[in-house]
Amino acid sequence: MMRKFTKVCVLLFLASLCYGQSNFTRGEEFFMQNNPAQAVVFLERSFADDPSNVTTCLYLGVVYEQLGRTEEAITIYRRILPLAGNMAANVTNNLGNVYFRRGNIDEAERYYTEAISFNSGFSNAYLGRANTRIKAGNLQSAIMDYEQYLRLDPRSSQRVNIERLIALVRSEAATAEMRKLLAEEEERRLAQERQRLLDSVSASLQSVVDSTMSMSSGTENVEQYEGEFVLE
Repeated sequence: MMRKFTKVCVLLFLASLCYGQSNFTRGEEFFMQNNPAQAVVFLERSFADDPSNVTTCLYLGVVYEQLGRTEEAITIYRRILPLAGNMAANVTNNLGNVYFRRGNIDEAERYYTEAISFNSGFSNAYLGRANTRIKAGNLQSAIMDYEQYLRLDPRSSQRVNIERLIALVRSEAATAEMRKLLAEEEERRLAQERQRLLDSVSASLQSVVDSTMSMSSGTENVEQYEGEFVLE
């Protein structure tokens, strides 16, 4: 009787294990087919079967993003992050992607930077952070990240576009610097012109003052008349 009971328990365990694997496998198939509406059903079941499966959570998070369920994507990524181990860079990079799409540039950059701290060779995190820095107007830092991304992923399909963007940013930066130098030079020229005008006006006023003082001094020097007035 005991042996029979044990056998039943083992069969039930194997059945549940196969069921869980089936949920993950089917969810993964739909995920790879870019069918998030079907994938989410099986991936949620797989997550319920094994909440600590990092790959399931990553797939599920991406599917949530595709379906516009960003809050749920953030929740699932944050939940699995402490258990992610060597996939922590993937999880934090995905968090960066979610926040970037939501327009929260500061949080996006923070998570991309965290992904890089987990894995300094994680190329996509450099690309994501470069994009956030372009949005924030931090152009020089963005160029550094783009260049690092291309070093890590030299065969990237985005290489031509990134190189064009880098060239454009550098050209605009050079133009801005030239405008700044010209503006500074113009400001110096105008300042010198103003000073020359002020000096000229000041000299002219001083000349008037000196002349006035001279005339005033002449009228004050009254000669004394000696002799008597004779009235006829």
